[in-house]
Amino acid sequence: MSPLQFLQQSPLHARVAPFVFFVLLTACQGLLGESSRYWIYALKTALGAWMVWSVRPVVAELRWSFSGEAVFVGVAVFAVWVGLDSLYPKLGPAGKPWNPNAEFGEGSALAVAVIATRLIGSSIIVPPIEEMFYRSFLYRYVLNPDFTKVSLSVKNWRAWIITSAIFGFAHGEWLPGILCGFAYQWLVLRKGRLGDALFAHAITNLLLGGWVVWKGAWNFW
Repeated sequence: MSPLQFLQQSPLHARVAPFVFFVLLTACQGLLGESSRYWIYALKTALGAWMVWSVRPVVAELRWSFSGEAVFVGVAVFAVWVGLDSLYPKLGPAGKPWNPNAEFGEGSALAVAVIATRLIGSSIIVPPIEEMFYRSFLYRYVLNPDFTKVSLSVKNWRAWIITSAIFGFAHGEWLPGILCGFAYQWLVLRKGRLGDALFAHAITNLLLGGWVVWKGAWNFW
């Protein structure tokens, strides 16, 4: 069975496999030397893009949607993520900041390319991978293992809390992560579609990436 056939084999594979693959490669960043933090990120971004494109035929809800609510939530989550940063303890040890300028030279072509890759990856590739897993799969799976029978608009506090908590604690910045999970899930439930959460997630990550580059706040990456 080819990788493409595996991804398209079932609704479960299409929504879960890209996320698992992305997480595994993230765990490998830095294991092959400091520079591998950057080239493995580039690799997983490229492969993540291929996987997202490959599952589009079997994930009907994977459609970007623009709305005023999505813009508001995307900007608000960014503000909360940055604004709460010094007000709560983070999860995990404080590792070396992800800083291409320090690794490859301030303003070097390689540093610029790596930063651009991170901006593209976090704002275009990460949102569909995470939204497919958390909001399309996990939220509905909590309600029914045969999750495709559950409408995206079904409201359930237990599933909402569980999904948002798992999403939050998957990040070192767990507190804004939980709030972020609640907000993105609200967007999905409001109109019964994934597209608004995709758009909001992209706005949040793009603004956060811009903040990182502008302020040199590499700790957020």
